[in-house]
Amino acid sequence: MSNDAVYIGSIDQGTTSTRFIIYDRSGKAVGSHQVEFNQIYPEVGWVEHNPMEILESLRVCMAKAVDKATAEGHNVDDGLKAIGLTNQRETTLVWSKSTGCPLYNAIVWMDARTTSICRRLENELSGGRTHFVETCGLPISTYFSALKLLWLLENVDAVKDAVNKGDALFGTIDTWLIWNLTGGCSTESPGLHVTDISNASRTMLMNIKTFEWDHSVLETLGISHDILPKIVSNAEVIGNIGKGWPITGIPIAGCLGDQHAAMLGQACRKGEAKSTYGTGAFILLNTGEELIKSTHGLLTTVAYKLGPNAPTNYALEGSIAIAGAAVQWLRDSLGIIKSASEIEELANKVKNSGGVYFVPAFNGLFAPWWRDDARGICIGMTRFTNRSHIARAVLESMCFQVKDVLDSMHKDAGDNAESKDKKGEFLLRVDGGATANNLLMQIQADLMGSPVVRPADIETTALGAAYAAGLAVGVWTENEIFDAEEKMKKDTIFRPKTDEEHRKKRAESWLKAISRTFDLADLSY
Repeated sequence: MSNDAVYIGSIDQGTTSTRFIIYDRSGKAVGSHQVEFNQIYPEVGWVEHNPMEILESLRVCMAKAVDKATAEGHNVDDGLKAIGLTNQRETTLVWSKSTGCPLYNAIVWMDARTTSICRRLENELSGGRTHFVETCGLPISTYFSALKLLWLLENVDAVKDAVNKGDALFGTIDTWLIWNLTGGCSTESPGLHVTDISNASRTMLMNIKTFEWDHSVLETLGISHDILPKIVSNAEVIGNIGKGWPITGIPIAGCLGDQHAAMLGQACRKGEAKSTYGTGAFILLNTGEELIKSTHGLLTTVAYKLGPNAPTNYALEGSIAIAGAAVQWLRDSLGIIKSASEIEELANKVKNSGGVYFVPAFNGLFAPWWRDDARGICIGMTRFTNRSHIARAVLESMCFQVKDVLDSMHKDAGDNAESKDKKGEFLLRVDGGATANNLLMQIQADLMGSPVVRPADIETTALGAAYAAGLAVGVWTENEIFDAEEKMKKDTIFRPKTDEEHRKKRAESWLKAISRTFDLADLSY
């Protein structure tokens, strides 16, 4: 890719922060800014965000990133061609069409308040937990947006009233941001109510074969089609940024859920997989145009659709609720470390976890277990156990969970659906802030028994959104984006150092720990 005076902006809206990054045509970040926002925990198992705070964080990030790029001599005002957007998926909100105000806080993807709704639907519907899998690829779970929307409709009067009056709009965070960026409640130029195919595929409302809102699902759940956004592809011009923002008149031309954006940023073609380590961990295997139904606890989802007329790539996905969040817990709740970066040094003080196994099932377990009755445990402790053993067990918990998902993927997809390198090895591409931890990456390779590939730029989520936008406006071609051989020249590869027998024993102990977490949700306070 040549470096011309052409720039693409990327909005990366995550679970704990918002970032705006400006890339030049070579894919190098020339200006960025990040703002953290508050997590709200009204009750045990509940997690919310203030949607207005997210909007303000984006406004600040845009202005600061442009200032930084300009200060470095980049003519962003004239050279910015498009903006891509990527966001935390499943997080759900409803707002007023007339006032633009949220009718309740955003309910975050990891929130578990809908457990009773899930149980009710499982008992009422003929297919139980898998009733909607054939249609949308997803089981009934607290994870997905439809259940959060049902909770809002059943428990928040303002939402019910607005729906009845025709004044309610539903959306995930991408929809909320695009609506506000393109005009909001302006009568002169109202905001565009849209979502993209990847975010829509996570609501439990989109038909995964037709890519439209499924009328039978809506009717079963009692959700009005009128409050739902239009579904678009991941790479097309959606609309221009309106007045009142630090950047105006620039087209929003790319939109993907964060894990799908990371797949694109990692240039994952058919048969290739990536794992993103953030608050949670998310592993996706691109299955190309083949829709593979999982029989081992995974989700069938959209990978990406790079244009209105482009083919749709599917993926098998395993979602892990708690990964980096466990490190934050060590820091914020237990005080074992003062900063997240300290955990590597602390865990490196011991050669192993000393028989300690930690399962961070704080709000239940996602893939491949799908047990919302699970709760976190730390077992195997003796008088010998110290802080370092616990820190190492926390790191190992991330890697064991990723291994569980990959094992399921191998069973579902088989060898023919997985791409191998010239040595016949299956490579796991990794990204996200936690991958800067070399010990974590080595543990992952050791437990898997196969190589882990870390790119030079570990923040591939934002880059993927930029790629989608740049592709839509002709800044990049697909060949340039998927030139994996050129990209991998700067990658770091972690190869396993343990033998198969040791891996097998560790895996058996981990599964024993997992089994101990089940049926603990009703423990008395």
